Amino acid sequence: MIRNKKQWLLRGLSMLAILLLSGCSSLSYYTQLAEGQLDLLRAREPVADVIADPQRDPKLREHLRKAQQAREFASQHLHLPDNQSYRLYADIHRQYVVWNVFATGEFSLDPVTHCFPIAGCVAYRGYYSQGAARGEAALQKLDGKDVYVSGVEAYSTLGWFDDPIISSMMNWGDERLATLIFHELAHQRFYVQDDSEFNESYATFVEQEGTRQWRAARGLPAEGASSESQRRDQLTTLVLATRDRLKALYAEPLSPEVMRQRKAAEFERLRSEYRTMRDSQWSGDKRFDTWVYAPMNNARLLPIGLYDQWTPAFAALFKQVGGDWPAFFAAVEKMGALPKDQRKAALERLSKI
Repeated sequence: MIRNKKQWLLRGLSMLAILLLSGCSSLSYYTQLAEGQLDLLRAREPVADVIADPQRDPKLREHLRKAQQAREFASQHLHLPDNQSYRLYADIHRQYVVWNVFATGEFSLDPVTHCFPIAGCVAYRGYYSQGAARGEAALQKLDGKDVYVSGVEAYSTLGWFDDPIISSMMNWGDERLATLIFHELAHQRFYVQDDSEFNESYATFVEQEGTRQWRAARGLPAEGASSESQRRDQLTTLVLATRDRLKALYAEPLSPEVMRQRKAAEFERLRSEYRTMRDSQWSGDKRFDTWVYAPMNNARLLPIGLYDQWTPAFAALFKQVGGDWPAFFAAVEKMGALPKDQRKAALERLSKI
């Protein structure tokens, strides 16, 4: 009886939180969100128990042990939330925890947004089932939208629940897992509604600076940008240039037929420039071929560049406060309280320092 009461309480709390987080009108969408989150909550177990169990995979136990060292560092040295998030583990038995559906107009780079009372407006809709995500994508396509479905290995509930380390994250290296913990705990520390660029750039800076300090604390040398990171940045530059050209194109008074032809030409230009860069500068490294040569549309470009647009501004802010984390977070919160146009102007000023 107690167990049943606990299950119903957990189900009720899950549904309530999801309804608060979601502004969607579809009951079926509410239901899949609630059930998916509930399944994740049920799968959680203390990381300490997994590490202590000799019957569990030794590689998993060691990976989690190192993750817990980073988790302690996050709270003790980076002044990030000290709670049960990332001190729990959940095996979900699938590659991704959710699938996000991005959509735009055929001749637009503005995303179809979905607004939630707590999280604010975001440029995607998440599904715990790949089939449901594909179904939503098909409906959007029937409506004439450009659509992109992207699998996600981890996400944050912004402190509403104790977020676990998920099995979908276990293919990452020890340091990559640590950076994810720093990033997501930064979101728990502070989050602004309706400003993804601010939120993600802020969390990315915390991730990067936190990783630098985490390496220093273990006596490891500062690590320069890896070849993969450098090449990802170069590809991002190409994609952002393509977005700029498409934005200018879509503002022109052209017929739909001509617009489609020129749109397709821009995507071919992106692929051509990528091939030249890959073969002349990367020694033929094809690690990004799958993404570049997949069917291309406006929605596929949406996530690119989102996570680091204002990272230099937050780096400048951190330097201004002398590298003091509490002072940095106080300054971020002060900036986050500004109206969006004033917040953007403040970030632009910091970026020029």
